Amino acid sequence: MKTFSKQYGIKTMGRIFFHCCKWHIFFLATAGFVLLISDRSFSQPNKTTVPSGSSSELKMVRSVMCEDVKDNEPVNEGLIFSSDLGKISCFTEFDPVPERTAIYHNWYFKDNLSTRRKLVLTPPRWSVFSQIQVRETEKGPWRVDIMDEDGKTLQTLRFSVTE
Repeated sequence: MKTFSKQYGIKTMGRIFFHCCKWHIFFLATAGFVLLISDRSFSQPNKTTVPSGSSSELKMVRSVMCEDVKDNEPVNEGLIFSSDLGKISCFTEFDPVPERTAIYHNWYFKDNLSTRRKLVLTPPRWSVFSQIQVRETEKGPWRVDIMDEDGKTLQTLRFSVTE
């Protein structure tokens, strides 16, 4: 009786081994890539809480990416969103707001400015959000730069759109 290697040969054994293991290799490589991305691209938390200081200065106390906003609260906060959602929201909350002012949500897809939204804040505290419609062709890395009227970046939120 012949052994498997003698009956089919070493090349065939190698092909069978590769065929059986290629999905495991693919899974491990993908998992490693996701960990690498999450370690580098999303190393800063997407939820920010800043303690209130003096009342003479605008303070952002919360900023998150989410699927929607209901009753002035973010719904389903996250870092990765499906393109099937159709829309993604950036929610920001300020306390205090010393005077009427504006902030900007600058939405970037693959480091190219996609949308710029001006949002007005009114004293004494205020929450605002902006949304974008996500198309099937816009999968990949996104970010929102939250800026004050003077162009100073208050926070950058990074997220990704997938299938």
